[in-house]
Amino acid sequence: MKKILLAGKAILGAGLLVIFLNSCKNETKQEDPKEVAEDTNEAKFDSIADKKDDSEYLVDIAEVNLAEIEIGKLAQQKSTNPEVKKFGKMLVDEHTKSAGEVSALATSKNFTLPTSLTEDGQEEYKKLNEKSGLDFDKKFADMMIDGHEKAIEELQKATKDAKDQDIKLWASNNIAPLTAHLEHAKLLKQELDKKK
Repeated sequence: MKKILLAGKAILGAGLLVIFLNSCKNETKQEDPKEVAEDTNEAKFDSIADKKDDSEYLVDIAEVNLAEIEIGKLAQQKSTNPEVKKFGKMLVDEHTKSAGEVSALATSKNFTLPTSLTEDGQEEYKKLNEKSGLDFDKKFADMMIDGHEKAIEELQKATKDAKDQDIKLWASNNIAPLTAHLEHAKLLKQELDKKK
């Protein structure tokens, strides 16, 4: 009888140890904020495909806003070029405004958005932060061109494919400002490419 009791305790102890170790292992890996938002929206609107699709447009734009704000702040801190610093400040100001609008729109539609920099955003930030001087400025300009081209593409898709009229209208109204950012970034890149 004692042997059975000891064996039972040993098995229970081993089981608890496995559960404890697994829970510790799971705590170290934090989920990507974009994935959390998408999963939440998917669960809310699983039976309403249009809402799920429309929520993805706002999640993508929220991701862009978060990245542009952080990269704009970094440009203001690290660059020695006054034009790069000025562009960074403009990004922070305008994408903060855009983030507020997207957040209000998402709230009115009961959509969940990422609230912090995504894994991709963190990776881009890290790559830029590793640079300095003219290399930093050139990498920043390249990132601004790529990022704004992708954001404009997302907004154009939303103006065509979104089912929600408020989302379509917001996307349509924000293509011009992002296009202005893109043109500004291209001019900045031209000036930076002249420097050695």
